[in-house]
Amino acid sequence: MNAKLSIVVPFYNEEETVADVVAEILRAVPGAEVIAVDDGSKDRTWEILSAIPGIRAMRFPQNRGQSAAMYAGMRQTTREIVALMDGDGQNDPADFPKLVEALEQGADVACGYRAHRQDTASRRYASKIANKIRRAFLHDGVRDTGCSLKAFRREAVDHLIPFNGMHRYIPAQLLRAGMKIVELPVNHRGRMAGTSKYTNWDRALRGIHDLIGVSWLLKRKVNIRFD
Repeated sequence: MNAKLSIVVPFYNEEETVADVVAEILRAVPGAEVIAVDDGSKDRTWEILSAIPGIRAMRFPQNRGQSAAMYAGMRQTTREIVALMDGDGQNDPADFPKLVEALEQGADVACGYRAHRQDTASRRYASKIANKIRRAFLHDGVRDTGCSLKAFRREAVDHLIPFNGMHRYIPAQLLRAGMKIVELPVNHRGRMAGTSKYTNWDRALRGIHDLIGVSWLLKRKVNIRFD
């Protein structure tokens, strides 16, 4: 199973945790292709990342955002299945096998949702409202698009249109392409170190702006898929 899997993980100013996160991935899914993308970090993240054996490391010369880092990594994958996760240590790579199993059972896309989210009450509440509004606009049915743990077949990457904020709308884009999506509960943990790169207010403003654009995009997008 792991021989079919490529894992893409972005990092931005995560010098305190990058080595531990990568080591945990390698232990959890030995044999998988790991593509780690340094999104223009200003600390020692790249120095640490580039010295880790057994992975493919990429680096942006400047910060371009999580979506850009994920998309660049996805474009470099070589395996049959692509999986995503965050680089802050809150996602658990031990959940990848269950996502891959869902694909082997017939799903095109497997999305994790944080059943027991380890965040502040204000962040959980803001996320709940944002997910509810997104579902109302896009009708994607996904309960927790903010969870980065996802897996899909490599050809699905060709259906994604890259833009700043894309990572929150991967399920909506792939659903529009006619793909079958399933959701599975996954583990969620508190941050190992550091702080979140966004505030609730930042997320709210980005979300409103993105929803308008993505709603238009999905209505106008040409769906080309040969079965």
